[in-house]
Amino acid sequence: MNSPSKRHKKNDGTGQPVRSLDYFFAKQTAKAATKDATDITKHEGAQIKQDTALLTDEEFARKLQEEWNKEDQQHAERVGSNELYEDPKSTTIGPSLGDTEGLRIPEPVEPENPPNPAPPIQKNTLSLQSTASEEDAITANIPFDQSPLEFDPSKYIPELQKHWVTDGGRATYALLTRCFVLVNSTTSRIKIVDTLVNLLRTLIESDPSSLLPAVWLATNAISPPYIDLELGLGGSAISKALKKVCGLDNAGLKVLNNKYGDAGDVAFEAKKRQSFTLRKPKPLTIKSVFESLVKIANSKGQGSVENKQRIVERLVQDARGAEESRYIVRTLVQHLRIGAVKTTMLIALSRAFLLSRPLNADFEIRTQKALATLRKEELMEIYSRNEEMVKACFARRPNYNDLIPVLLEIGVCDELLLRCGLALHIPLRPMLGSITRDMGEMFTKLQGRDFACEYKYDGQRAQVHCDEKGKVTIFSRHLEVMTDKYPDLVALVPKIRGEGVSSFILEGEVVAVDRESGDLKTFQTLANRARKDVVIGAVTIDVCLFAFDLMYLNGEELLDRPFRDRRSLLKSLFVEIPHHFTWVKCLDATSADVDTVQSFFQSALDIKCEGIMVKILDNLPNPDLWDDAAESIPILPTTPKKKKPAKSKTRPKTNNVADKDEHKSTGRRKALLSTYEPDKRLDSWLKVKKDYSSTSETLDLIPIGAFHGSGRKSAWWSPILLAIRNAETGQLEAVTKCMSGFTDAFYKANRAKYDPDDPDNSNTLGEKPSYVEYNGGSGWPEVWFEPQEVWEVAFADLTLSPTYTAAIGLVSEERGLSTRFPRFLKVREDKSIDEATEAAELATLYRKQEAKVVKKEEVNEDDVD
Repeated sequence: MNSPSKRHKKNDGTGQPVRSLDYFFAKQTAKAATKDATDITKHEGAQIKQDTALLTDEEFARKLQEEWNKEDQQHAERVGSNELYEDPKSTTIGPSLGDTEGLRIPEPVEPENPPNPAPPIQKNTLSLQSTASEEDAITANIPFDQSPLEFDPSKYIPELQKHWVTDGGRATYALLTRCFVLVNSTTSRIKIVDTLVNLLRTLIESDPSSLLPAVWLATNAISPPYIDLELGLGGSAISKALKKVCGLDNAGLKVLNNKYGDAGDVAFEAKKRQSFTLRKPKPLTIKSVFESLVKIANSKGQGSVENKQRIVERLVQDARGAEESRYIVRTLVQHLRIGAVKTTMLIALSRAFLLSRPLNADFEIRTQKALATLRKEELMEIYSRNEEMVKACFARRPNYNDLIPVLLEIGVCDELLLRCGLALHIPLRPMLGSITRDMGEMFTKLQGRDFACEYKYDGQRAQVHCDEKGKVTIFSRHLEVMTDKYPDLVALVPKIRGEGVSSFILEGEVVAVDRESGDLKTFQTLANRARKDVVIGAVTIDVCLFAFDLMYLNGEELLDRPFRDRRSLLKSLFVEIPHHFTWVKCLDATSADVDTVQSFFQSALDIKCEGIMVKILDNLPNPDLWDDAAESIPILPTTPKKKKPAKSKTRPKTNNVADKDEHKSTGRRKALLSTYEPDKRLDSWLKVKKDYSSTSETLDLIPIGAFHGSGRKSAWWSPILLAIRNAETGQLEAVTKCMSGFTDAFYKANRAKYDPDDPDNSNTLGEKPSYVEYNGGSGWPEVWFEPQEVWEVAFADLTLSPTYTAAIGLVSEERGLSTRFPRFLKVREDKSIDEATEAAELATLYRKQEAKVVKKEEVNEDDVD
């Protein structure tokens, strides 16, 4: 009896033969039917097949289930009334079970020892499970988005723990999903933090062992960057799982992909449409989901693809409800889109441990009642103190595996910084420099202070660790391990550390150089160097390490030392090896040395540096920036800021002493410390780069596509893919991705303008238009724009690129041109796309750039001669 709807083959990717409903019910039919009944069944079966020719699987299964239920009921009634029945193992028929004469009692088949009275015989029938009924309804109404001063986890924990008993007492993934849904439904940063705080508090008090995996899952990671643990899943794994679990075919999946784009949204819709499943989902727990991801990441070698696929399918299958499916799939593709970035999570952790602690811990916490009585300023001061402590620990040791267990043991206290301080071979997050628009702004910020100017080399920032045994580890600014990429630097370390240096952490810039002359090469040259398993003898691109800071020496942290002291130790304790290891070229100056600093800046540009870094040398008390001596310092004009509408046009102009005093008070600044502040962007370090100069070239580019933003920008398009036009071919050629220079208001307006979810919006395209050239080397946009605008974009350099196709064939036959450090300036409403920058113009700019560099090099050589 074949199901009519099996006329189409189920496309589940397994290649297994499709089993009809007969397969599932064959044994039951054989046991229940007699010889005479078989003939009747065949006749009725033919009639049923004819009557149900148009029924779906679900309708047909329900019809059969109803008939079998009636049979079971009739069978139970016969057994209960001692009705005559035929013994399948005997031909002797007796009048009743009470009359033993001439009666042979048949041997029971199943079960062997039936209870009395005997229940209806259970048959191997198809049981349809409702996916909707399997959703975790207990967590659905927990108000995680309440203020932490109002939310009380103890109200919900008893019921939750009672529900978790069947799952080994572990928190279910539904709890985390509930948090994700609430976070995703708001753009308020306060609400997002409050929601995370309440989730973390619930886990701290109910299931502390699930806290660490919950934090990893909420931050869209399973390990820190310096540990090589990647999921390595392609889009095909997700597609196969959705097709197999949700019963989709290729066409159905393509329709959903085209409509929603995001893999999580596709999973949501697929699961929502799946009303029934043949297998009851096993509830996912937070811990089991995290462990499954780790198994996927650790699956290597032969058979790993199939193993990963099975784990993915099990996760998708066990996801209860559409929302769990959405976030399981988003986690698998590592694009969670809930805005819970690192900083937000650290703030949430600091507040959660201020209010809650595990049952077996005894560290001090604050009660909600006590905090609720504080003024807002007092409350924020307490919050801020805890936040800074947690952030400082994570900046020094950026691994939740180290931070969370200590927090669960001692909470947020001074000891936390000792337990989670600097450690060798664990990278600390680098200090960052603030951006200045030009030299004038830099001098304004640093009036009255001594500072050092350093060349900002066009290379790769590197953090070098070396312990007492000589083990060396090199990390990038993004905390990724680069030791295998630079074996020549590893071999160099024993030669550069002087006497008395046993262990250290120093920071510098790795730059491609000409080993003979010491001339610097571009970053693009360095990027062509192999990244893994580099052998020293096979190195073709030589590098030099230009050191600029020392953060750790012989077991002692130097972060709190002034920059002048750290630099002095670096230069006195390490050995310079020309063209291999040296220090960045620097100039000590004050805000009075305008001409000297400008000349130094220009010399940096002349040798292909990006610009200069300016760093405060000493920790000084608050200087009076407007004293008589400072008034004599010449100040360069700064780039004018956008004018804001005046609050009052009738304010009179006066020149009295009171006004001057007011000007003095507003001119004072906080003291800029010269300490090393991991993971902070402060005015203690300032970047002055040529791309920030108001005289730099600009391009008129066409926005043609965009990618989903991450973190704070998750609801917007960022970055934006930009293109030039090719007048010869009529094509638009991708040139760069831009994510700098936009305001939040612009992001919102741009997202509304290019909204693919709006059926009336004609500004977006379903797929890449044929007139756009882009090879997708760095990923394909989530949305394509209808070309209609021209944006003015500033940039630092033009560079050859294997990814972008702009002006390909005009400068290089194999590579196009791209920009470095593009920054949006404005929409050129006065220009149409026919007036955008053309390929030939871009090629000309590139040739001028290269010719200018060559000319400056020749001038410098003449000066030397």
